[in-house]
Amino acid sequence: MYLKFDGLTITKHNSAMDESTTIASLKAEVQKFCEDRDWDQFHGLKDLAIGASTEANELLELFRFKSDSEIQQKMNDPAFKARVEQELSDVMFFILRISQRNNLDLSRAFNRKMLSNIEKYPVEKARSSNKKYNE
Repeated sequence: MYLKFDGLTITKHNSAMDESTTIASLKAEVQKFCEDRDWDQFHGLKDLAIGASTEANELLELFRFKSDSEIQQKMNDPAFKARVEQELSDVMFFILRISQRNNLDLSRAFNRKMLSNIEKYPVEKARSSNKKYNE
């Protein structure tokens, strides 16, 4: 089932969509949403970075003062899981908006970062270790 929303076609169902959704399509949705509201004037890089940080902290707040086992138990609660998804989506919105407004290729940047991580954290040194690459 699909919903029409502000001229966008949004898929409405509970099955996973990560396999079929592109970053480009998400960036286009964010762009249209913001341009329809004339928000470009408020979306300089500094303000978008602040927004990403603010939303990341709202995500972190959901886990504050909870043990790993408490968090795992809470993740079995559909309402709590929905809150986590909402905060992750808020962070993602700002990441997509930053990349869209500044012509950044997130897929290419991610792939470069993963290559860097592979070099910094070779399996034989990093397996079962939480130490930073320079420790």
